[in-house]
Formats: sequence, structure tokens, C-alpha cells
Amino acid sequence: MKSSSNRTGGMGASASRSATAPRAFLDGANIPGVSDGCKGAPIPEGLKGLPIVADESVMSQKAHGTCEKPLMKNLRYGVDYELADRICCFNRHYAEHAGYAWSTSWIGDVKDKGEVTYYDPVFGKPLFIAPRGRTWEEFEKESRAHGWPSFRDAEMVQENVRCLRDGECVSVDGVHLGHNLPDRNGNRYCINLVSVAGNPTRED
Repeated sequence: MKSSSNRTGGMGASASRSATAPRAFLDGANIPGVSDGCKGAPIPEGLKGLPIVADESVMSQKAHGTCEKPLMKNLRYGVDYELADRICCFNRHYAEHAGYAWSTSWIGDVKDKGEVTYYDPVFGKPLFIAPRGRTWEEFEKESRAHGWPSFRDAEMVQENVRCLRDGECVSVDGVHLGHNLPDRNGNRYCINLVSVAGNPTRED
């Protein structure tokens, strides 16, 4: 997950995290299928507008890592369940490998389908709706260039997505999603496909 913005850091562990912050279960691990992760863009104090900032409590340890319960079993796009569970609930900065999304059925499942809603894999809440305000070709081109699905402010479901001060992007229920890596066009939410491969709840 790279960014051309001066506000962003490079690949690697987030060394700047407070020693008292909850740490990832995957920290220091050598897990097949998991990238070494990236560091998001720090969010200045007093920033108005998006992204909506949450404090560390949203990622506190719960019954299943940072999640209240394990992921739903019937994830979309043929993503690997164990990989998804590790990244979503036991992780703060690691990621699926760049290009992983293109090794799944994702493109074939959503191409030319108009606006597609992407759901959290624990509770089935909508997180992103894309493409919105751009074409499918523009959305897929940008995502492919960075290696992960890349969403913009207009595509984020604001009531369900938050960012921490260090740029980590999470759900309101403690699911690790990815990182915010702004560029000249604004916020760019660089998101693991496994983190948005859930199915909707019945009320949706």
C-alpha cells in the first residue's frame, strides 16, 4: 500500500505506535499470505471533515481479537477464511499481499454491476459502495495501480468506518480494514478485500 503523498509513510511496521496501545496478534509473525503491511498517514489534530477519527478504544481486545465474534463463514469473492480472520481480527497493520484481490473472483463478480456494496465480514454492515462518482474503469485502474481496492470519500459509508490518528482504517466494531493514504485527489482508503468480503445482514 503505497502513496505519493508527503503525509504518508512507507511499507513496514508502525514503529510510532504508543507502547501502551493494543498490539497486533500478528506482530513479528511470519504468516504465509500476509504482507508486512504499511503505515497510514497521520491525521492532524483538529482536522475537520473526513475521515472520521476514532480513539484506540474501538480496537480494544474483545472476545475474538479486536472483534466481538469470528467472521461469518460464507465470505464473498472466494477469499481465504483463515487469512481474512487473521487480518480482520488479530491485526493492526499487516495486509493481504498486493494483488491478492485479483487472484479471487472479485473482478468477475463486480465488474459492470454498477455500484456494489462492500460489507464487513463480522456483522454484515455496509462499509463502502463503489464505484461512486467515477466509472468502474477508473475505480479498478486506481485499485490495480496500488495493489488493493482503493476507495474515496464518496464511496465510504460514514456511519460504519473510522480512522485512527495514525491512519489505520477500521470498522466501528473493531475490524481492521486497511489504511488511509491520501494523495492529491484526497483521502484514499487502501482496503484489504478480505476485510470487505462480508454479506449483508437481513435488514440490509
